[in-house]
Amino acid sequence: MNEYPLWRYLLVLAVVTIGVLYALPNLYGDDPALQISARRSETVDQALADKVDAALKAANVASRRTEVQQKRVLLRFDSLDTRAKAREVVEKTLGENFITALNMAPATPEWLKKIGAKPMYMGLDLRGGVHFLMQVDMDAVRTQTDERFVSELRSHFRDEKIRYRSIAREPTGGVKVEYQNVEMKQKGDAILAKDFADLQRQDLAEPSEVLLTVSPKLTNETRKTAIKQNLTTLRNRVNEFGVAEPVIQQQGEGRIVVQLPGVEDTAEAKKILGATATLEFRMVDTTNSPEQAAQTGRVPVNSKLLYDKQGRPVLVEKKIMLTGEYIIDASSGIEQSSGGPAVFITLDGKGSRLFSRATREQIGKPMAVVYIEQRKGRPVEEVINVATIRDELSKRFQISGLDSTDEAHTLALLLRAGALAAPIEIVEERTVGPSLGQDNIDKGFMSAVIGLAAVVVFTVLYYKAFGIIASIALSMNVVLLVALLSMLQATLTLPGIAGIVLTVGMAIDANVLINERIREELRSGNTPQASIHAGYDKAFATILDANVTHMIAALVLFLFGTGPVKGFAVTLTLGILTSAFTAITGTRAIVNLVYGRRRLKAVSV
Repeated sequence: MNEYPLWRYLLVLAVVTIGVLYALPNLYGDDPALQISARRSETVDQALADKVDAALKAANVASRRTEVQQKRVLLRFDSLDTRAKAREVVEKTLGENFITALNMAPATPEWLKKIGAKPMYMGLDLRGGVHFLMQVDMDAVRTQTDERFVSELRSHFRDEKIRYRSIAREPTGGVKVEYQNVEMKQKGDAILAKDFADLQRQDLAEPSEVLLTVSPKLTNETRKTAIKQNLTTLRNRVNEFGVAEPVIQQQGEGRIVVQLPGVEDTAEAKKILGATATLEFRMVDTTNSPEQAAQTGRVPVNSKLLYDKQGRPVLVEKKIMLTGEYIIDASSGIEQSSGGPAVFITLDGKGSRLFSRATREQIGKPMAVVYIEQRKGRPVEEVINVATIRDELSKRFQISGLDSTDEAHTLALLLRAGALAAPIEIVEERTVGPSLGQDNIDKGFMSAVIGLAAVVVFTVLYYKAFGIIASIALSMNVVLLVALLSMLQATLTLPGIAGIVLTVGMAIDANVLINERIREELRSGNTPQASIHAGYDKAFATILDANVTHMIAALVLFLFGTGPVKGFAVTLTLGILTSAFTAITGTRAIVNLVYGRRRLKAVSV
C-alpha cells in the first residue's frame, strides 16, 4: 500500500543531489577583488597583468592570484585593506585609460564552476555593490530646446520665404530673431502665432527684432521628458549589461540614483553608465588653422577646438548639425570599402529630415563626428572621425575610423540602448563596503538557523519519528530553495532572507496536517499502513488549497510591489514550490522506505 515505484525514489534522489550541488557554492564565500578593464580601445592581456603585478610587488602589496579573463584582469586579495592599497597603486600605474573597480569575486571551486554552479547574488544591503548618483544637466535641456527651435525657425522661414538677418540663441536664454524689415516681422509674427504656439514673443527696442522664449509649460514638459528618457536609457543600458535587480530611480528634480547589487563586472558597469554616449555631428572649420589655434590658444569665435584620438587638433564649427537624440538603432560591423570596423546608425524620421537638409548644403565639405563622455566629473570630447560628405545623408549612414571591433561594439551598444535627452555626470560614486553587509548576512543566517532549530525541536518532540522525517524534509527544503535561487541567479536581500525564514515556518504546516490526519485515522481504529495512506491522501487537498492561496498572495506582491517587495515575493514563491515537494513527495518517499512492506502494530507519530 505504502510503496513508491523505483523511478520515484530515483527522482527524489536526483532532485536532492542536484539541489545539494547547486547550493554548495554559497558556502565558499567571496574574495575581495580588484577588476581592471579598458575604457575604450586599450588592450587587456597578460602583458597588462604582468605590469600590474610588477607595480604591486614594487609597492609591497601582495595579491593572492591574478586572472586574465575576457576583456578584464581580476586580482584577488586576502583582505579589504590590501585591496584598497592595491587600487591606489593600480590607478597610479595605469592612469585614466583603464577603469579600476572594487568587486567581490566568488571563491567557488573549479569543479563546481564546470557544472554551472554559482552562488546567489547578494543585494546591496548584504554584499555591497556600486552606487551612482547622477546629475542631469537641466541647463543643457534648455539650451538644446532653444537650439532646436533655432534650427526649426530657420527651416520654416526659408520655406515660407520670410527674410531675416539672423536667428540665434541668446546667452541668457531664448531665441532672438532679427528680420530684414518691419514688414517681414509682421509676416513672421503671424507664422509664429500659427505654427509655434509654444514660443512666447517679446518685442525688443529695435522694431525688426523679437525675442522668443519657450513657454513654462513646454519647459516643464521638456525637463520631465528628459528625466524620463534618461531613466529609460540607463535601464536599457543596464539590461544590455545584464545586471540582476538594479535600482534605477529619480531623486529630486534633476538627479538619478543607480544601484547595482550583486554585479560580476563592476568595471564594465561603470564604463557603460559613466559614458554619456553622446554623439555630435559638426562641420569642420576649413578656413582657419587648427594647429595655430592650438599653439596660440586663440580659437575663432564661431569655432571650437577639439582633438582626435591621435591628439591632433581639429577645428569644428560651434553649430551642431545633429545629436544622438535622434538615433533609434545602431549596430557594429565591417565597412566594405576599407574592411575596418564601423557603426551603422539609423535615425528617426525627424532626425532623418534634419540631417538630410543639413548635409545637402555641405556636400564636398568635411564633417566631424564628436564622441562625448564624462570622466571624473568633466566632459571629454574627442573627434572619432572626419570624413568628406560625398552625398546627402539621410535615415541610415555609418561611422568609420574606429580603432577596433570592440570599440565599435561598445559604441553601438551605448547608442542602441538609447540616447540621453540631456547630459549626465556622476556626482557621487561609491562602492558599498561588505562589512555592514556581512553583519546583515550573519544576523539573517542566525535567524534562519534559530527558526529552523526551533521548528525541528518542536516537531521531533511532538511527532517523534514522523517529526524526525518532517525535519529532514524541512532541511532539504531550505537546501532546494537556496539551490533554486542560485540556479536562477536571483539577488538575495534582507527581505529575501525574511522570505526564507517565513518559508521555514510555513513548510512544516503540510507535515502537521499529514501527521494529525494519521493520528485521527489511528484513533478511528485503522491499521498503521492504512492510516499512513489515508493521512497523505486526505490531507493533500487541504495542503493544495493552502499553497495556492499563498501563491496568489506572492503573485500579487510581485505584480504590485517594487524593489525589495518583489525580492520577497520571488523567494516566497520558490519556497512554496520547494516546500510542497519536500513535505509531500519527499516525506512520503522516506516514510515508504521506512514503513512500506512491513507489518506494523504501531507507528511513532
